[in-house]
Amino acid sequence: MIPRLVLIAVLFLSHTVTLNAEDPLKVYWVDVEGGAATLILTPAGESILIDTGKPGDRDPARINKLAREEANVSKIDHLIITHFDGDHFGGAADLSKLIPIGTLYDHGVRPQDRERVGEQYLSFESDARLVLTPGDELPLKQAQDGPALTAKVLGVLQRTIEPDDSHSANPLPASGYARKDPDLSHNANSIVLLFEYGDWQFLDAADLTWNLEEKLVSPFNLVGEVDVYQVNHHGLDRSNNTHLIHSIRPTVAVMNNAHRKGTGSETVASLRSSPGLEAIYQVHKCTRDGEEHLNTDEEKIANLKSDEDCEGNHLFISVVEGGSSYSVTVPRTGHVGTFQTK
Repeated sequence: MIPRLVLIAVLFLSHTVTLNAEDPLKVYWVDVEGGAATLILTPAGESILIDTGKPGDRDPARINKLAREEANVSKIDHLIITHFDGDHFGGAADLSKLIPIGTLYDHGVRPQDRERVGEQYLSFESDARLVLTPGDELPLKQAQDGPALTAKVLGVLQRTIEPDDSHSANPLPASGYARKDPDLSHNANSIVLLFEYGDWQFLDAADLTWNLEEKLVSPFNLVGEVDVYQVNHHGLDRSNNTHLIHSIRPTVAVMNNAHRKGTGSETVASLRSSPGLEAIYQVHKCTRDGEEHLNTDEEKIANLKSDEDCEGNHLFISVVEGGSSYSVTVPRTGHVGTFQTK
């Protein structure tokens, strides 16, 4: 017998609604100081927030401010918590006090997770709570004009989708890339999301770590080649497997790092050597002594100052109707980079 909540989730996740298109697809990276908060505004006017930064006043306030003032959002329609590390789920309860939450999605609160997430997370107000599994798709409203926007779950709790005829065998042999020690942390449980809008593709794998990243592309490439890669785990070297990066061949990489967190030397080397990569963007400049060479061009960095003086600037991408091209904007500098979809 299928549990009622799971049955509701299956029915809900298979349903879409069609509306008139008004806006391009937009993706915002909120500065939550080395946590994660990615806000997506769909062509049909829905909002999707992936992770909420840390608990307290700062991160939820920054998310709420950007949502309301930049994206003109008065409700988070879909909130996805990728895993139960404090810099990803921690701000959710506090955010719910600032802006209404529609449906909350996570990988399920298991008995071993209950104490970690705490009563605030278990009880904050939302319209519904659903558990994601590999192969699910978010029930997104669709615009009448232009292609469909899909958000597919490729992996959850260290499990991935099964390959089918649409997935090619990876021509890059896994034997040519190193492996690392098994990951026993909550990062390994990260929800992996692939967004597609026409030919435009965006991968957000949260904090997935090295050996599990390999499962996404070997022996079959379950991701394909993407236009935009949100650099895993804030750019730490425990993640960002070279095999993954070289297999998905991103055109643009966006790193939601902090001044002294992320921009790992292995990660930066893998990105810079990836075939077809045209640009790297960072939410923060790396200020670790002797490691300034790991930064991208300064015009492509949202924040230059240290934590106590940080202005909390964001980055955003706008994808034209139909998904044929997209632009990356750095409001701090006025830089706009325009790229053609693969």
